[in-house]
Amino acid sequence: MTLDDLKVFVMVCEARNLSAVAREMNCSQSAVSQHVRRLEKEIGLSLMERQPRGVVPTAAGRILQRAASDGLTALGEGLRTLEELRTGHGGGVVIATGATTIRHLMGAAIEEYSRRFPDVGLEFHTERSSHRCIDALRSGAVDLAWVTVSEDAQGVELRPVISLEWVLAVHPDDPLAGESALGAADLARTRLIRPPAGTSSGRRVEDVLGPGGLSSRSTTRATDWDTALLLAELGLGHALIPAMPGLVSPSGAARLIPVSGIPSLDVGWAARQWSALAPAAQEFAATVTRHVAGG
Repeated sequence: MTLDDLKVFVMVCEARNLSAVAREMNCSQSAVSQHVRRLEKEIGLSLMERQPRGVVPTAAGRILQRAASDGLTALGEGLRTLEELRTGHGGGVVIATGATTIRHLMGAAIEEYSRRFPDVGLEFHTERSSHRCIDALRSGAVDLAWVTVSEDAQGVELRPVISLEWVLAVHPDDPLAGESALGAADLARTRLIRPPAGTSSGRRVEDVLGPGGLSSRSTTRATDWDTALLLAELGLGHALIPAMPGLVSPSGAARLIPVSGIPSLDVGWAARQWSALAPAAQEFAATVTRHVAGG
């Protein structure tokens, strides 16, 4: 079993076509098949099966595909880190997160990092949910992901940074604007703008309120927290959003009222393997953590 055997096998699993892999590698189809047959001979199990439109991995093949894909990605990250150590060049850091997170949590950290490390490029992949950020991380498309910390984030290493409580954003002329604090039960009096469906924050709210909410009053959903806050500023409802550090409503267009009774959101970093992260990525994570956690 060679590294090339594993690389070709993973390519075949993803392409589901021997000819396509052969064209990409600029070799014959039989050469591609030899890599797969060599693995099958050594393992003693069939790894691929033919179908009318190509080939697909068997149950054993899927197990090897996952293991090989993870191993090859980790190896690539390790080799990149070693190259950066050898040359002294920082390369770049690719981060998956939401646009709201960049605005409210990372802005100052990005400015500091870019000033300290002007030769390191930062690339941000904005995703709508932590689940999609984790998928991007697992696929090797990004180095780091800023996510809601949860037990179902398998196959990655998590580092919580901060717990976010909840606030209700209301228009200054709203009857609720005079309240200094609210409980989850008080949300029955609201025209609630819920967090985005399918996100960690959305699931957290529905766990407490239920999919129908606490009242029969109509609810609105927003695609992100900034949109929810804007709708509240326009007087179109009450936005239930996490209290991100430094969160303010522009020009006082909305009041932010603390809400108790809803479990806080633990958010922080995810990486495939922290020890394999390039120094530039580790330093970026540390810079954001210092700004967000205040330490």
